Amino acid sequence: MQDPREILLAEPRGFCAGVDRAIEIVERALAKFGAPIYVRHEIVHNTYVVNDLKAKGAIFIEDLAEVPPGATLVFSAHGVSRAVQEEARARGFSIFDATCPLVTKVHVEVAKLAREGYEFIMIGHKGHPEVEGTMGQLDGGIHLVEDVQDVARVQPAQTDRLAVVTQTTLSVDDAAEITAAVRARFPQVREPKQQDICYATQNRQDAVKLLSPQVDLVIVVGSPTSSNSNRLRELAARMGRPAYMVDSADELQPGWFEGVSRVGLTAGASAPEVLVQEVVQRIKALGAVAVRKMDGTPETVKFPLPKGLKLDAAPTA
Repeated sequence: MQDPREILLAEPRGFCAGVDRAIEIVERALAKFGAPIYVRHEIVHNTYVVNDLKAKGAIFIEDLAEVPPGATLVFSAHGVSRAVQEEARARGFSIFDATCPLVTKVHVEVAKLAREGYEFIMIGHKGHPEVEGTMGQLDGGIHLVEDVQDVARVQPAQTDRLAVVTQTTLSVDDAAEITAAVRARFPQVREPKQQDICYATQNRQDAVKLLSPQVDLVIVVGSPTSSNSNRLRELAARMGRPAYMVDSADELQPGWFEGVSRVGLTAGASAPEVLVQEVVQRIKALGAVAVRKMDGTPETVKFPLPKGLKLDAAPTA
């Protein structure tokens, strides 16, 4: 029987710029306008973050009917459909949009190409709020495919003007495989100039590809609803490593670490570093004596906040 000796930390891991921005929007709205602030859907898919913001006065809702007139409303980082935007405006809420700018970029592209007469094949996970938000930019003509088999079944009304878009948090490899199937069936399909999968999703997956061969076990910190966290766990497993996703250190099972010398540790883009450090401490309690950081792609992206959330704005004369 061997205890874990070393923890190898993936780099980059954890929060991305879109998640940082979304959380800051809710925190600033609370500081400026006071509790409660209403948030449509979980601001990001992480239990710890949502509970922390609830404790500060955020109320998370799915249906706008739950929001009282005149309230301040924040749209989550995943984006919302046009119908939700229009309903929120019609109800007169004070709205701050925390949609990740990289998701908004996809929405803008869909709206632009739709005006040019395009139909769309969207690669994504049915029921995910980002997919519902993107598909909800149009009244129709956007077809969801979840896997290669779906591509064979999809029936667009026309194929002269067909474009492919993807959810931003997919597995890069899966999306490439499904896109290839779309291209094989519809050779004239228009693909995004830059792939829709976001830089942070790609970087975290690349880090797991580097990490996995160097370790005996991979732990991903992330919540069950987090698409990009689930993809990290799947990727490590695909690379032949036992891989587990935990929402917190409490979920670690000592049995996982039996016969394991080196543990790889990463976190999804919506998981805070405080949870990673708690997992490190728990693995140390099981015997790990060293923590080493991998080299990785530095991330310097920062997205601006929406207007109206500056806390130090001077009073106007």
